[in-house]
Amino acid sequence: MSNPTLRVLSLGAGVQSTTLLLMAADGRLPGLDAAVFADTGWEPRAVYEHLDRIEREIAQPASIPIMRVSSGNIRSDALNPSKRFASMPLHILNPDGRPGMARRQCTGQYKIRPIKEKVRELLGYPHPQRVPAGVFVEQWIGISVDEFDRAKDADVAYMRNRFPLIEHGLSRADCLRLLRSRGFGGTPKSACLGCPYHGNAQWRALRDGSPEEWRDVVEFDAAIRTGNARATATGTPLLGRAFLHRSRRPLDEAPIDRVTAHEWSSRQGDLFDAATDAELEAGDPQGCSPWSCRSGSPAQNGLDLAV
Repeated sequence: MSNPTLRVLSLGAGVQSTTLLLMAADGRLPGLDAAVFADTGWEPRAVYEHLDRIEREIAQPASIPIMRVSSGNIRSDALNPSKRFASMPLHILNPDGRPGMARRQCTGQYKIRPIKEKVRELLGYPHPQRVPAGVFVEQWIGISVDEFDRAKDADVAYMRNRFPLIEHGLSRADCLRLLRSRGFGGTPKSACLGCPYHGNAQWRALRDGSPEEWRDVVEFDAAIRTGNARATATGTPLLGRAFLHRSRRPLDEAPIDRVTAHEWSSRQGDLFDAATDAELEAGDPQGCSPWSCRSGSPAQNGLDLAV
């Protein structure tokens, strides 16, 4: 196997990818040429603050450039009638009362696409130039041993995914212990504010801990009831009604105070070895990585205008 042209970290700014950045900066992993953060434009404020901090305290002292890339703002694009929008996996209530779900295209558009564009640029072969055979980046993905089933190969020859946490046998709990020991115990999950895969506890945490961001997602939830603005403007509105919450009720009326079985399960065990208090409250240890969306299914490449 030939050597990579570059080593790049896919930086989601969550627990696992922050751990990889820290291990590279400490010399526990080979040197990185860059870390790439794909910004959807609608990450929680805590994620942006954390990203600034790890850039300042970890990446810069180790001479690892953090590159922020974007394909646009997912929130504003969904509400812009002139914008062709890659759909979010919204929960649908069809006219006959049956539940459904819109196709997930947002990960491909707002996470994977800008990372691929940056990788090609770093290699010196921006689209539409052909990347020569044997020229590739070794891309580190922050997936730990307890999530090994989320590890997937890249779908292009110029990117080869590598999973150093799995190679070193590190679990998410191991990552948390390392981060706490270095003062990064409050590392947040990386996921859009209005991700339809949020569980009840994540919605509660937003409502109770960040009122401004809660108002933002409630307003967005109401605005997408008939689908994205582009589809409506072109005469192909959603046939049913769309919601952010899985109950298919308006977010500010949804039963988010109900503690699910999954959340109760997440609360069990040693608070210090299993997760932080905040993660136990959130009830969902998985954040949203460009290469391992919480849905567990691959991103779609097409565009759905109606469901």
